Amino acid sequence: MSDLVEGYLGKTEEGKKSRLPAKLDFIQSFTGGFLALFMWAHMMLVASILVSNDFMYQVTKLLEGSFIFEDGNPLLVSIAALVIFIIFIVHAALGMRKLPGNFKQYQVIKAHAKSMGHDDTKLWFIQAYTGFAMFFLGSVHLYIIMTHPDQIGPYESSARVWEEYMWPLYILLLLAVEFHGTIGLYRLCVKWGWFDGANPRATRKALKKLKWALTVFFLVLGFASLAAYMKIGYENSKNNIPRDSFKPSAHIINYNLKAKSIGGLA
Repeated sequence: MSDLVEGYLGKTEEGKKSRLPAKLDFIQSFTGGFLALFMWAHMMLVASILVSNDFMYQVTKLLEGSFIFEDGNPLLVSIAALVIFIIFIVHAALGMRKLPGNFKQYQVIKAHAKSMGHDDTKLWFIQAYTGFAMFFLGSVHLYIIMTHPDQIGPYESSARVWEEYMWPLYILLLLAVEFHGTIGLYRLCVKWGWFDGANPRATRKALKKLKWALTVFFLVLGFASLAAYMKIGYENSKNNIPRDSFKPSAHIINYNLKAKSIGGLA
């Protein structure tokens, strides 16, 4: 009953102002900031394919705990994806509190934003739209990672992107993530006044420029990485190269050395 009272009146049964909205806002900010930083780190790991197939393979094995388990354990990737998925759902659920509940409310908010012509309000709309898209696109991606953790690598990931026609989804997801994430971090800095300094207005302008610079950087990096996976997937499909046939150079060299040694002894 106390939850109902707080929900309807914004006050506790004792008549005190409820602190629940502030707590929920803090959780939303924390989960959003964590996910945005995680996605930047994730993008850097995905972009390892731009260095080489071998480097991407080593990154994959590192994430599978190859420093603990021999050849790594894909279960660690599933567990990590599950944790991210839970945080993702919590953040999405809390974010829905700020969205209009019906079309009439949406019209009121849109008309109000148009009359103000405020840039930060426009950014909020972009964040709302991209957040809605991410709820579906991100869920698909995370489910695939959770259920197929052993199919991550230079050839496996490329086959998923090209042969399974996942590249259109990844294009939309990339756009949604990078716009939503950078706008979210910008709005967190403004909301909590982390870098206000002596001149908050000048700081906000600087933060907005940094936000757009980061958006462009990660979009370029993301599309370059996606293009690399598509190229590898296309070439492997054309040449009938199995997705599970990738062998890192170190293994090939080691195999050749062993073969020469056996041949010499014979």
